[in-house]
Amino acid sequence: MIVCVCRRVSDREIARHARAGMTFDEVQFELGVATQCGQCEGCARDVVAQCSASHPVAALNRGDGTRAIQLATSIQESNAWNSSRHSLAA
Repeated sequence: MIVCVCRRVSDREIARHARAGMTFDEVQFELGVATQCGQCEGCARDVVAQCSASHPVAALNRGDGTRAIQLATSIQESNAWNSSRHSLAA
């Protein structure tokens, strides 16, 4: 379902980023969710909280960018999985 109408961001997209270990602030920066009218902030925070609680990720921030690379890789893998799933359904 669409959570942020202004930016057209779905709960799945927010969840994918949260499961990759991003905080709400990081998701907000990356996707732009809750940056315009703000009506979606509560729902977006709930999605991030639910996904963070059910899929904890160990913090690997050693100051060398390792965590950021791991998060980007997780999101890319998730996007590839979603793309292949959609192509199979077609």
